[in-house]
Amino acid sequence: MRRALPLVLLVATVTVAVTACTPAEPASTDSATAASSDGVFTLYSGRDEALVQPLIDLFEEQSGTDVEVRYGNTAELGALLLEEGDQSPAQVFLSQDAGALGALSNAGRFATLPESITAAVPAGFTSTDDSWVGVTGRARVIVYDGEALTAAEVPDSVDAFTDDAWAGRFGIAPSNASFQAFITAYRVLNGEEAADAWVAAIAANKPQIFENNGALLAAVNEGVVEAGLLNHYYWYAQAAETGAENMRAQLSFPEQGDAGAIVNVSGAGLLQTGETDADALAFIEFLVSAEAQQYFVDETFEYPLIEGVDAPADLPPLDSLVNPDLDLSDLESLEVTQELLSQYGLI
Repeated sequence: MRRALPLVLLVATVTVAVTACTPAEPASTDSATAASSDGVFTLYSGRDEALVQPLIDLFEEQSGTDVEVRYGNTAELGALLLEEGDQSPAQVFLSQDAGALGALSNAGRFATLPESITAAVPAGFTSTDDSWVGVTGRARVIVYDGEALTAAEVPDSVDAFTDDAWAGRFGIAPSNASFQAFITAYRVLNGEEAADAWVAAIAANKPQIFENNGALLAAVNEGVVEAGLLNHYYWYAQAAETGAENMRAQLSFPEQGDAGAIVNVSGAGLLQTGETDADALAFIEFLVSAEAQQYFVDETFEYPLIEGVDAPADLPPLDSLVNPDLDLSDLESLEVTQELLSQYGLI
């Protein structure tokens, strides 16, 4: 299982059946005294291999620990962890978004992290019960074709895309965990009826469907679609490679408070199967170190979450984007979002 392993396909009912149980508290454990090291642990990563493998390599080099990684879609890996339960080979889950972490925490699959780790990240960007820790901030944005639209023509709210005028002109990546977390946030902020109406209207507008954010960005940059919804750092990574002046695709940040303007986080949790694994705990601690946070700034253009590490200079300040009405811990009901998207044929 060294590096990427084959992805196990799961039916959606696994997620529904298991996460529908009564919310459970994270397992309490004194990892500092109980943990031991055997020089190896297994990581389930919902972050792309190209994004995080270099950081994992650095951790291995510095620690001497062998990290066995299983890569896959965040939502599918989260469902797999719920199905595997205490028989899972994984000790750590690295998630693309807070929703999957919340679902696993709600099911009692995480051990409690020590304060030395959780205190490194400010409230609002991590769990409220120390069951998982935020690692990076990721702003939701509107990407648009700068040759087809002016900045003034780009909506400042995602609600605008339900208008008939946008039919067939925009794209989404509905199977992506971040998109699903956005829909969950829409449900939390605006209510179930409003979310149902938004998804129904979006589906009626026949958006172009893409497998992931990268494919969506490429389509906008090539003029295939005029606009789309994704995370900010995809654009910055592409601009760093090709030059911002060569980017046809441009970014617009929705109005603060809009459901489309949420700042989600990637994050990590110590699974119950790893509660006594010192190597697994050391990796999570490494993720919130200054070195790892600077890596995310330099290589993936995400927002750092610890003091002393600055975000890329041309990004809006993180506190200017945060929606004060949204608690990331409320994004755990992914199965409801998946059912909603499935109901309207988007996944």
